Amino acid sequence: MATDLVDRARSAVHERAELPGMSLMEHLEELRNRLFWIFGYLAAGFVVAWIFRNRLVGYIQKPLVDIGLKMTMTHPTDAINFFIKTSLVCGAIIASPFILYQVWLFISPGMYQNEKKYVWPFMTATVGLFLAGTWFGYRYVLPGAMVFLIQDFGKNFTHMITIDDYTGFFLAVILGLGITFEMPIVIFFLALFGIVDAKFLLKNFRYAVMAIFLLAAVICPDPSPVGMCLFASPMLVLYFVGVGVAWIVTRNRKKKDVVAA
Repeated sequence: MATDLVDRARSAVHERAELPGMSLMEHLEELRNRLFWIFGYLAAGFVVAWIFRNRLVGYIQKPLVDIGLKMTMTHPTDAINFFIKTSLVCGAIIASPFILYQVWLFISPGMYQNEKKYVWPFMTATVGLFLAGTWFGYRYVLPGAMVFLIQDFGKNFTHMITIDDYTGFFLAVILGLGITFEMPIVIFFLALFGIVDAKFLLKNFRYAVMAIFLLAAVICPDPSPVGMCLFASPMLVLYFVGVGVAWIVTRNRKKKDVVAA
């Protein structure tokens, strides 16, 4: 599987070598401009999130409050650090459509003209899937994990959930699932560049299952098999969604090749 992927990647790079390119200095200048705008959008998102920081605390702490607990301060700076970290993450989510557009502008010179029409579907799907992943984590995984870990396994112990520990746990679930829900987007670009297709993905499904469960074991904050399966299940569904996306992309590529011939 690894050899096939490398060969396909080399073929895709060789195919796109004929596209009009930029010099190294032009690439660096373009990267500098995109990073400037990205940091600007991040700063704006941070300011917006900071304005609503108290409301955000309520949303973040809700899974704990629902089981009768609250976060505990163990250091005088815990609260301010929590507000800053929360505002940064939420600000990045708020600014994500603008950041993604800058990323698209940076990679678009390496794409064919007919491929650039995917910019709006790409941005819509990327943001939508990320938000769907965070909603799934917040609505189902976090409440379930709180009950499973604290009320079931931790019922015989005194609970002191610190701000730092809970924030790390919360972000691991929310961001981890948000990122994993981007799998169809990754597969879309791999198919668009000719690195994978639906047949290749189905043929190597067993390797994908192993990789998905390994990834779930890494990003899942709950080390139990139940928690790992809860993370892996949507990833398996999204893998088959990606297979469908790859089939559509490959079919369109073949149609264009027939028309061009």
